Amino acid sequence: MLRVTADDHLPGPVAVLTNPTAGRGRHRGLLPRLLDGLAAAGRPIRLLSASSPVEAETACRAAVAEGAGALVAVGGDGTVHRAVQAVAGTDVPFGPVPAGTGNDFALDTGFPADPLAAVAVIADALRAGRSRPVDLARMTDTDGVHRWYGAVLAAGFDAIVNERANRMRWPRGPRRYDLAIVVELARLRPRRYTLRLDGVPHEVDAVLVAVGNCPTYGGGMRICPDADPTDGLLDVVVAGRVDRLTLVRVKPRIYQGTHVDHPLVSSYRARTVELAAEGIVTYADGERSLGLPVTITAVPGALRLLL
Repeated sequence: MLRVTADDHLPGPVAVLTNPTAGRGRHRGLLPRLLDGLAAAGRPIRLLSASSPVEAETACRAAVAEGAGALVAVGGDGTVHRAVQAVAGTDVPFGPVPAGTGNDFALDTGFPADPLAAVAVIADALRAGRSRPVDLARMTDTDGVHRWYGAVLAAGFDAIVNERANRMRWPRGPRRYDLAIVVELARLRPRRYTLRLDGVPHEVDAVLVAVGNCPTYGGGMRICPDADPTDGLLDVVVAGRVDRLTLVRVKPRIYQGTHVDHPLVSSYRARTVELAAEGIVTYADGERSLGLPVTITAVPGALRLLL
């Protein structure tokens, strides 16, 4: 259960990162109303400018360094992921406004699905000086590079599909991802993973490994159905030597979280997860992230939510 803290939020302006292309632009026309809703909290609003994910992250870091009193991200999980890099482990409270195709972190941590309703919740928290701490996952590669994520790290078939889709120039839109699934299903094979869960080693042959701070990814798929972003732990779900037909049959069950009952699916829970395999680039919150091997650690209370 989330713990509520009442405090004097930092006095600077509320920095707002927006992604007008999130959710294929369907909420773009709402932006003036969303900004008005935030301004109703009686705090100055600073709209951040960015034309790429890298620029978005840089703008958020700069705003925090310059004394922002809070950070709000209007978009999907990708926009939230970029913003979280700037506020993780700081005293700057954060509010995600779900306006993307996938809004898993915002919904899993208790924000309304409607963007205007989410802004009303954030504005109320700003007025009251209220925030609630939640955990984040911090991953580090062998070069010491680290990234934070809030929802789920994908390190198997799902990550491989994303990697292929991102390399494709045709077709555009969702069909590119569908084609990438078809191509990678034809190439499906288990890979050898080395897992160390709180220091205990496991060698597994698997087609999918997910490490969740929250239950869902990919727009509502409950890949780690029992994950709780307030328990100080990470949930690890491993699909073992699954063939193509079984994977296609089991995939619909991920939306209900019942895939974990399949005999070839194993679940674990740990504070620290060391994960290694050849040729895998991970995807965290749906964003391309670090290549394996990585060490992932649950960091309790690393983020303060305006909730």
